[in-house]
Amino acid sequence: MNQPMPERIPGGGIDLSHLAARGQGAAAGAGAPGQAPQGQPGAAPSVVDVPSLVIDLTDDTFEQAAQLSTIVPVVIDLWAEWCEPCKTLGPVLEKVTRELDGRIMLAKVDVDANPGLAQAFQAQSIPMVVALVGGRPVPLFQGAVAEAEARDFFGQLLQLAEQHGVTGRVNAPGGGSGDGAAAAAAEPEIPEAHLAAVEAGERGDFETAIREWEAVLQKAPADAVARAALVQVRLLSRLDGLTVDEIRGAAAADPSDVDAQLSVADLDVSGGHVEDAFLRLLELFATANEDDRARIRERLLELFEVVGVADSRVIAARGRLANLLY
Repeated sequence: MNQPMPERIPGGGIDLSHLAARGQGAAAGAGAPGQAPQGQPGAAPSVVDVPSLVIDLTDDTFEQAAQLSTIVPVVIDLWAEWCEPCKTLGPVLEKVTRELDGRIMLAKVDVDANPGLAQAFQAQSIPMVVALVGGRPVPLFQGAVAEAEARDFFGQLLQLAEQHGVTGRVNAPGGGSGDGAAAAAAEPEIPEAHLAAVEAGERGDFETAIREWEAVLQKAPADAVARAALVQVRLLSRLDGLTVDEIRGAAAADPSDVDAQLSVADLDVSGGHVEDAFLRLLELFATANEDDRARIRERLLELFEVVGVADSRVIAARGRLANLLY
């Protein structure tokens, strides 16, 4: 992921494979667990007709959204009738969606009527906004945001989707604004200081991207976007060239191999199995020697940043780590 969402876009998301599996086509755009969605390199962007850019999504129609997310990102707005912030956010999301001329769809989920989706997306509070890209979930934000901030999130989501080959469009009757400039305006401008790092990440040169992000942070230690990007690209670099079977096989063969267990934790976070990753490393930390403890703690702290320091799972794991330390 080369252009990270603020705090909320880690490599991992929520595992919805049990829902997507209900639709035969939903798996077409999704990779194996622990892998990002992949597009068809060099293929022409797809264009499909839809009845509306804004749809109601239910437990029974999730697979349709998963299929559409192989064409365009599908933003999912989890809301309820009793939720006043939801009523503020909903029109904002609809407006920004329509401005993007079919490059994004919006799916609205009434959590009271669709408890299965609410549980699958781990909706502890609403409004909650996530996205599907190539059948894979990407957390965006919780709570109401201003229109300008929503545009920024959507613009970054489009960049993420493009990196994974999801570059199509949907046509809906009267759906768009008819102004392509609005879509272009929604694309956030990359700061000049970040440009070299972003470009290196986009071409898959993770070593260079890491050096460039580290250089940015040397000059601007408080740059939160650069820090978030650095921990994410380090994660991608560690997993680069490895397969799921190789990583899990090495860990199963030798549970005492710290490097192998660290790799599985990376894989789990990248695939959305955040609690599994944290539990694995915390249990390993509890029995490790002093030198290995330092390595495990360092990886845990980095994965906390990948997932997002405000995430409830991070808060719980950080508390357990503190108990083990003291």
